[in-house]
Amino acid sequence: MPGRYWHALADGRVQCDLCPRFCKLHEGQRGLCFVRARRDDRMVLTTYGRSSGFCVDPIEKKPLNHFLPGTAVLSFGTAGCNLACRFCQNWDISKSRAIDTLADAASPAVIARTAADLSCRSVAFTYNDPVIFHEYAIDVADACRERGIKSVAVTAGYVCSEPRSEFYRHMDAANVDLKAFTERFYQRVCSGHLSPVLETLVYLKRETSIWFEITTLIIPGENDSEAEIDALTQWIMEELGPDVPLHFTAFHPDWKMMDKPPTAPETLTRARRIGLQNGLRYVYCGNVHDDVGGSTWCHACGACLIARDWYHLLSWALDAKGRCHRCGTPCPGVFEPQPGDWGAYRRPVRIAPTAPA
Repeated sequence: MPGRYWHALADGRVQCDLCPRFCKLHEGQRGLCFVRARRDDRMVLTTYGRSSGFCVDPIEKKPLNHFLPGTAVLSFGTAGCNLACRFCQNWDISKSRAIDTLADAASPAVIARTAADLSCRSVAFTYNDPVIFHEYAIDVADACRERGIKSVAVTAGYVCSEPRSEFYRHMDAANVDLKAFTERFYQRVCSGHLSPVLETLVYLKRETSIWFEITTLIIPGENDSEAEIDALTQWIMEELGPDVPLHFTAFHPDWKMMDKPPTAPETLTRARRIGLQNGLRYVYCGNVHDDVGGSTWCHACGACLIARDWYHLLSWALDAKGRCHRCGTPCPGVFEPQPGDWGAYRRPVRIAPTAPA
């Protein structure tokens, strides 16, 4: 598939302009993401129509707590990534260099039809970053929109301004990984930079109507200091406002960061407390069992609006317009009159390559 966002350099190389890595390629070379390559003096996407697998998940697993709660989402990814996070928990997909990883093939129309057949309210581009399969993600989103199915980007937000604008015109929701709040962390642990991610978050807030939430994976000894969490949550409050949900999630040792211990639940509780003290209204604890930190609370009267046990919804106290039953205060988000009832189920799905479009 021909790729967009590139230009030829005077020295004969081709520069990719999709993300801030700006990979400069000779004929036959691939970018760091592995899936964008130079062929016949142009940029191509090598994974169009190929997936590392499909699965029906609860939308809360993305995580999105204020976007169609309780509903099912058809999740899929491709291969590769434009960051190199040492702690990656999907490294077998994001760092794959084997085409065999891409076991399933499906056109955008087939994915949209499959989501509809499975009663999924949305499709999520996840497991690896949809930024790198820009053209495929957009085509899938458009096919889904024709069927009334929403599109969700689970992303690190590491993208240049022009492709970012095009990409998000086709999305309905996003969860953005804000991996830390220091340039040192991004350079040393992720081989990237912090500022493009912050620019993406500000762009989503100020220039789109997309519903988005933020996730920060808390890694012991790396990004868990009170000072850093205080700075991160103050920035969100000042630049994005109090209503953007923030998920602090627990790390477990993986890939090139096996020397770190799992995140203690009390660390997430402390991070959540700091965020709330700085004025954020919806701060969550994830990847741990925490009834309080996993539930949604009315910021005005303190009532429990959505009680959760992991990905199960236990109670619902929002009216048909998304307002608190007790005091009538609106809860920001995308809600329907009744929540979904998918629960915590995970259902792998195989899509036949020969399925008609």
